Amino acid sequence: MKPAKTISIIELLSEYSTEHKAVKWLEKIRWNKKPICPHCGGVENVSKQRSKKHTYWHKDCRKQFTVKTNTIMHASKIPTQKWVVAIYYILTARKGISSLQLSKELGITQKSAWYMLQRIREACKQGSFKLSNVVEVDETYIGGKEKNKHANKKLNGGRGAVGKTAVFGMKERGGKVKAMVTRHTNKSTLQGNIHNNIQAKSTVYTDNFRGYLGLSGFTHKTVNHSAKEFVNGMAHTNGIESVWAVLKRGYNGTFHNISTKHLNRYR
Repeated sequence: MKPAKTISIIELLSEYSTEHKAVKWLEKIRWNKKPICPHCGGVENVSKQRSKKHTYWHKDCRKQFTVKTNTIMHASKIPTQKWVVAIYYILTARKGISSLQLSKELGITQKSAWYMLQRIREACKQGSFKLSNVVEVDETYIGGKEKNKHANKKLNGGRGAVGKTAVFGMKERGGKVKAMVTRHTNKSTLQGNIHNNIQAKSTVYTDNFRGYLGLSGFTHKTVNHSAKEFVNGMAHTNGIESVWAVLKRGYNGTFHNISTKHLNRYR
């Protein structure tokens, strides 16, 4: 199966050079050929509004709508053309794009760009599902180093993970990734997340962190990082660690700071 071809930003802007082209593209994606009323699901007795561009009227439920109704673009005054470009950036920027940078690219306020980014990220959620087969599991910590903080912000509680936010992640080999902010990295929390998100009897690879000891219901194999062991046969966590590498490059190079409150939005 060949990977999907990513078009360039020049090709994108040429393809959707006007608001009309952008709306028509969205209508084709959402409805194919025939508009469907998002209020009642009806397809009959739908007509175009003459007084309003790209607006439809459904005679049966007596409501008007556009292709953006009940979507992440609902009631937004930002042109569809700019939404298309924003979606392109968030899907192609490997390390992410900040709201400040997006605001400059689109010619809108930083507040509007932040709103768009959070809406698009919300739409990218894939719902509830469980990973299976071979799954790599690991945890990481996001946040600034204690030594780089102002004196009044230092916790003076030690090194390493002090003052950082824990993120727990699972990567199915050749498949999807699930990650979540977690308040604790103890045995009950980590193993509870594994049971909730990975199908029973799957093969789970972890490091030798004590929180994974005694994991039952799975074929569990570990690598001993503390002894400089990074691969043990087929057992390794290189895949999920690559996910953390991309996350941290985005944190350090693009976003610079992500609050614990909003960190889950950057999955």
